[in-house]
Amino acid sequence: MKKVILVCGARPNFMKVSPVIKAMAKAGRLTPYLVHTGQHYDEKMSKSFFDLLHIPKPDVDLGVGSGTHAEQTAKVMVEFEKVCQREKPDLVVVVGDVNSTMACTIAAKKLWVPVAHVEAGLRSWDMKMPEEVNRVVTDSLCDLFFTTDPDANENLARMGAPADRVHFAGNVMIDTLLDNVKLSQGNPILETLGVKPQGYAFLTMHRPSNVDDKAVLGGLLGAFEHIQKRLPIVFPAHPRTMKMIREFGFGPRFDAMAGLKVCEPLDYHQMLKLNQNARFALTDSGGLQEETTVLGIPCITMRNNTERPVTVTVGTSEVVGNDPAKIIDAAERILAGKWKKGGIPEGWDGKAGERIVAVLQGFLA
Repeated sequence: MKKVILVCGARPNFMKVSPVIKAMAKAGRLTPYLVHTGQHYDEKMSKSFFDLLHIPKPDVDLGVGSGTHAEQTAKVMVEFEKVCQREKPDLVVVVGDVNSTMACTIAAKKLWVPVAHVEAGLRSWDMKMPEEVNRVVTDSLCDLFFTTDPDANENLARMGAPADRVHFAGNVMIDTLLDNVKLSQGNPILETLGVKPQGYAFLTMHRPSNVDDKAVLGGLLGAFEHIQKRLPIVFPAHPRTMKMIREFGFGPRFDAMAGLKVCEPLDYHQMLKLNQNARFALTDSGGLQEETTVLGIPCITMRNNTERPVTVTVGTSEVVGNDPAKIIDAAERILAGKWKKGGIPEGWDGKAGERIVAVLQGFLA
């Protein structure tokens, strides 16, 4: 049996690792060893992800915690190197684009351990995004690349990745979504928040480009003020977003929005139930662009770019930036029934984890 270390650094990583672990268990030829770096950690939220997604408890938690990007990356590299030296894995699998993804790739490669990247080749072409730096560095070092759409394959070809190492696997996030759509139906979150299907907008917002600039954040709040008068907005508020709202003095204005239903961060089934029943989504998240595409929910992407262009060309997303007027216009078009229907990208069929494991077995053979 070959030992494969799988790395999780943040909650979305668990959703991407879960289908791979399940496929390994089914195939029976690889031994998974799950490393949680502790880059993002919330005891309540992390436990809920393990329970809901049926992910085994991590074999090791590095507990690196928060810090600057450099501090966090350095801590992960130091601690992960120890894990690799002790466990002597045959392969390391990293997912996504968080600091842990890049840090563990660097540490493993310096020990001559091959690395596979799930969600390889995604590009926003915006080097001001920390995630873009992580993507570029990770893909420059990896031995195997698993992509979610044809654009990613083209990006990897341009950077010189060997064609026989690039595999269009589909989207593991969608594996997890399809496994959990029915399971989330019984969740009472809509009743708890007092909203009805198709009777609210679903908002997530956390990126520094939106919440760290006072003028930008003020403009976004202006857009939400308009929209929440048309229909309620459900907002599971990221702690950092709330911190900046208060620091910039927007607290009274934020609290005055009667149609804004603010709640604490939610577990995966709660988020999924809200997402699939929303009239539309407003987000600066990458994952939500993908989920709304598969669920057929209109998505207003409040960013100037996206590393997931297939959600725009094929799916239900439209990138509008953080201009309040454009956000309001997009919301009004949705409410008037003038939004595209969208489709489901190729390979987003719930079998990405199985395809990935089949390639890993061949590679390690």
